[in-house]
Amino acid sequence: MRLPEFIIGGAPRSGTTWLSALLDRHPAVQMAKPLAPEPKFFLVDSLYARGLEHYSRTWFHGIDEALVAGEKSTDYLESAAAAERIARDLPNVKLIFILREPVERAYSNYLWTRMNGLEHESFEAALALEAQRERDLPEGLRFARPYSYFSRGLYADLLQPYLDRFDRNQWLVVRFEDIVDRPQWLAARMHRFLGVAERPDDAISLGVINPSTKDGTALAPRVRASLQTRYQEPNGRLAALLGAAFDMWT
Repeated sequence: MRLPEFIIGGAPRSGTTWLSALLDRHPAVQMAKPLAPEPKFFLVDSLYARGLEHYSRTWFHGIDEALVAGEKSTDYLESAAAAERIARDLPNVKLIFILREPVERAYSNYLWTRMNGLEHESFEAALALEAQRERDLPEGLRFARPYSYFSRGLYADLLQPYLDRFDRNQWLVVRFEDIVDRPQWLAARMHRFLGVAERPDDAISLGVINPSTKDGTALAPRVRASLQTRYQEPNGRLAALLGAAFDMWT
């Protein structure tokens, strides 16, 4: 079976589509096609039940063995079950996660959900309703989790099942902010991790991919401050988990 050498596994609204587009520019790399919808094979129970042969045939058939094959399923990060399945079926795979300052990520997620017609509450009201909405989520939205604004930023908790199962040289955690501040540096780092020739100029002119529409609505300072307080302890645990190699947000 042709299976991936790497997976981009999250986080949502943090630049995973940009990373996928970047890597697909490299002549030694090929991403699973189509890029949308995502495979989500290890996440969705009914897809996983179809088996690895289905996964291979659907997403990687025809990819040259000489190329480094990869896939992107942004919600893998949120699933300990996906971590267990990937570790069992792809024990040598490399994993890439990209994280965004959690307050900005949460607000971008809210804007995305609203842009797609699923959100009608204010951001502050939506945060207050999050736990209830998670409990009452319809089956059809079970894996998409459109209202999980705060909980998706609890990165230490979400990463732990993967870090417990994979060796340190198999995972890379990068920052969304580097797409903006130093994209060529980020491109070279990604290429080194995958063991292909560095092509930092692949990042040039990629621009913004898959944006959420802000409609001129800014995040209220009071709500931002409240979220920053809520994230202080989880961010501290993330810093301890990843160490000095990860530049924490100030």
